[in-house]
Amino acid sequence: MKDYNYCNDLINYSRLKTREVLVGNIGIGGNNPIRIQSMTTTNTLDTTSTVEQSIRLIEAGSELVRITAPSLKEAKNLKNIKKELVKKGFNAPLIADIHFTPSAAEIAAQIVEKVRINPGNYADRKNFKTYEYSNQSYDNELERIRNKFLPLINICKANSTVMRIGTNHGSLSDRIMSRYGDTPLGMVESAMEFLRICKGEGYNDIIISMKSSNTQVMIQAYRLLVKTLVLERMDYPLHLGVTEAGEAEDGRIKSSLGIGSLLDDGIGDTIRVSLTEEPEKEIPVAKAIIGRYATKTKPTLDTENIILAYNPYFREKRITYKIKNIGDNNVPIVIGSLSENNVINRKDLIPFGYLYSLIEDKWHISDQAIDYLYVGDKKLNFSIPGTLSVIQNNKWWSGNDSFYPVFKPQEFKKSKNKSRTLNFIIIDNNLNEDIIGLIKDDKTIVLISEFNQNMNIYQERKLYNELLKKSLKVPLIIKKDFNYINKTKFLINSSIEFGSLFVDGFGDGVWCESKIDSGYVNEIVFSILQAARVRTSKTEYISCPSCGRTLFDLQETTSKIRSKTNHLKGLKIGIMGCIVNGPGEMADADYGYVGTGLGKISLYKGQDVVMKNIQSELALEELINLIKINGDWVEPS
Repeated sequence: MKDYNYCNDLINYSRLKTREVLVGNIGIGGNNPIRIQSMTTTNTLDTTSTVEQSIRLIEAGSELVRITAPSLKEAKNLKNIKKELVKKGFNAPLIADIHFTPSAAEIAAQIVEKVRINPGNYADRKNFKTYEYSNQSYDNELERIRNKFLPLINICKANSTVMRIGTNHGSLSDRIMSRYGDTPLGMVESAMEFLRICKGEGYNDIIISMKSSNTQVMIQAYRLLVKTLVLERMDYPLHLGVTEAGEAEDGRIKSSLGIGSLLDDGIGDTIRVSLTEEPEKEIPVAKAIIGRYATKTKPTLDTENIILAYNPYFREKRITYKIKNIGDNNVPIVIGSLSENNVINRKDLIPFGYLYSLIEDKWHISDQAIDYLYVGDKKLNFSIPGTLSVIQNNKWWSGNDSFYPVFKPQEFKKSKNKSRTLNFIIIDNNLNEDIIGLIKDDKTIVLISEFNQNMNIYQERKLYNELLKKSLKVPLIIKKDFNYINKTKFLINSSIEFGSLFVDGFGDGVWCESKIDSGYVNEIVFSILQAARVRTSKTEYISCPSCGRTLFDLQETTSKIRSKTNHLKGLKIGIMGCIVNGPGEMADADYGYVGTGLGKISLYKGQDVVMKNIQSELALEELINLIKINGDWVEPS
């Protein structure tokens, strides 16, 4: 019996059926494929540049193009942009991105095929204040919003214009924050207030999004939204994206994790990958993500009597035994492998974060150093650093301190040569009665769940669910062998398959095997854990993608800030190109660097502005001073 309603099937891929909405000549939802879109970064008043970049996006594979329209001038110029694109033979639907200006939305809706509004700031202004509302006073606020929103609905109906109601975690209104808090529920209710008005007016050409830079919040909000839509008999298509994902590998990992986790749930009809790079570079990433779902997968696992034993709307780590540094409240461990090496030397540990200095006779250990090293049948002829432990096949286990054996279930059952402290047992997702008998009362065992088939994250979900249902507290390591030589494919698929499990609290460790060089694999694994918000190993940058509102070169500025602060492990720094994507959008950043005018930057501590409108050439130095004043600065080593 199914007891969940945010997806069709918990343990088999099944895409959620939504209504079809036509954006120009592009169908979104229904039986249509998952659509790809992106956004221009040019000044919307610069018609030539915006048209040229739109064409580059379309030719790269963007099926829809979004353009910012922050004021009436930009909204009116959409007509010229559209005219030039058509003249050049391009008919891709255009989307106007609106924030604070309802009148701009009303103009744009008469020109382009779709408008995007943010319910957090379309009819409200954010002052970061808390208000007390009675039921009556709250209803009065909803009526005020309705009156402000109705003109846009009527224009959209008259022009067959589609609307995206796009909630952003960081820009929830003070009213929503006062009643629901800074939560996924608040995000959902922010959208639902507008959706209910639309439905009451008989307007249903709607697409919805729930974006956040926090992957856990983003995933939970979309799931909760689907649950709410089902309860209120709505079936609007869903637009997926992780906002302010950042640049380079980190931006790709975060986007893949957030978007892919929901696509695995069967949720999502169109996606946008947000990178702090040229927008054309977003398209190959988006194509690679949805490429996993191009072929329908037939159900392979029995869904009968699946009862959900965990909360998909709020992450709770499974309670397990603590065995050394594994399980309980420990961060997930990382296991590296050198089992294929003929001989293992100290230098072979460099890709895994350990550098030995012969002159100093000591190990230098990075923040992305593995916790365990699998050597298979090999032995080590040197002393290992104190933070590292070694896993050996049980037949070759030396029994030395910090060395631990790994078994298959039958080997463990028969063996008399076991560690008194820690024994690893590899299983293939099958939690049968023999395995339950082995692990039920033995507090030295850590399970390693090995999965190698494509998209069998569902088997891991089923295994995890069974461990919870049977109240088994054995720690669980997730292991997968990625037989890729393509780094992009490895990054995207590992981010989805590992990251989505850790976001739901499933694992106590990760073991990734790949033919790609070990240093790259190790870096990606640690970055996935950080993107999933379960283990921090470096500075995190929350940076928006450029758009026509951006007041400085985001890529160059992000690079400069990163070069001076990337040693500040655990610190979150928001880098926002304009006040629209300012204090709200960098919702949980420790410090913020926000463009507030040409050549002007404001600095934030949390969501509080501490320095306004300083010269951009002085801003980085002042940011560093601000971090120092608050005691978060350490000198680079």
